[in-house]
Amino acid sequence: MSGGSDGVLTGLATWTENLSEQAYAYLLLVPAFLVLLLFAFWPLASAIRMSFFADVLTGGQLGEFSGITNYVQLLTNTNALAPAAFVDPSFQTPVLEQALFMTILFAVLSVTGETLLGFLYAMLMKAEYKGRRLVRLLIILPWAIPIVIQGMIFFLLFRPGYGLLTEPLQQLGIFSNLPLNTTFDSFVIVTVADIWKTSAFMALLILAGLESVNQDLYEVADVMGASRWQRFRYITFPLVFPVLMVAMLFRTMGALRVYGIIESTTVGCSTVPSMTCLVTQFMFGSATLYGSAAAVSVLIAIVVGLFIMVYLGFIRRSNQSLGLA
Repeated sequence: MSGGSDGVLTGLATWTENLSEQAYAYLLLVPAFLVLLLFAFWPLASAIRMSFFADVLTGGQLGEFSGITNYVQLLTNTNALAPAAFVDPSFQTPVLEQALFMTILFAVLSVTGETLLGFLYAMLMKAEYKGRRLVRLLIILPWAIPIVIQGMIFFLLFRPGYGLLTEPLQQLGIFSNLPLNTTFDSFVIVTVADIWKTSAFMALLILAGLESVNQDLYEVADVMGASRWQRFRYITFPLVFPVLMVAMLFRTMGALRVYGIIESTTVGCSTVPSMTCLVTQFMFGSATLYGSAAAVSVLIAIVVGLFIMVYLGFIRRSNQSLGLA
């Protein structure tokens, strides 16, 4: 028995030694590919398949095949598919268009704010001064707070009628007396909450990029009499830009799939209708519209894929300008 096992192992070793480097690299990628196939590609394929069937699932079986009906209804109907509480009646656009607009606007504003604040945080975390450890702790602390707890914190701060900041901000004319009951005020609060939490994540990634910059470049710049702005413009930013793009890519993917912070802060998705909230409303709302929920999920994947392509284009150009590709 032992001899047979040794023979098999010897045969495998001989076989792998005869492989080219490229073939051996592909062989090592097989386990990762199988994991992706099981946990990413298969659920996506199932969602795509479900999106072409009727919304009602009976006995665990898909309903009648409906083609692209779910997509057509999402793109044309206003309040016909979504629960009444989910859509602002003042909007005269399809529910999907409302959710898509809210999601992209949230992603743009939150990722921009997190990038700017994260860059500032990273510079503070890298600099040498007394109390740096405390500053690092305060910067990272929001990222360690669970999303649900963070959402409840902002809910208590802006709770209609009882929030700690509701009355002061109302007197200043910044928010209405019911900030979490209006779309605009709720959107601002949720965006600020997301920036407050995830700026630390951006800061850690950007800090890794800053630490990788060759310090000899700064010494040469000092000898040449470069100002701080010139050092940042011609050394720091170009060399950190690829890392910055990767960090923004990760955060954009998360922002386009936002759900937890909206649900926990507004106690429901009625005032900030994101794409992911639309999926949950279709699945767990007044009707089990699984086909429509699957169609929205497919559209979310398409939107995320488009943003990924844009970011990869920027990363490729940046690497080419630095001579890395």
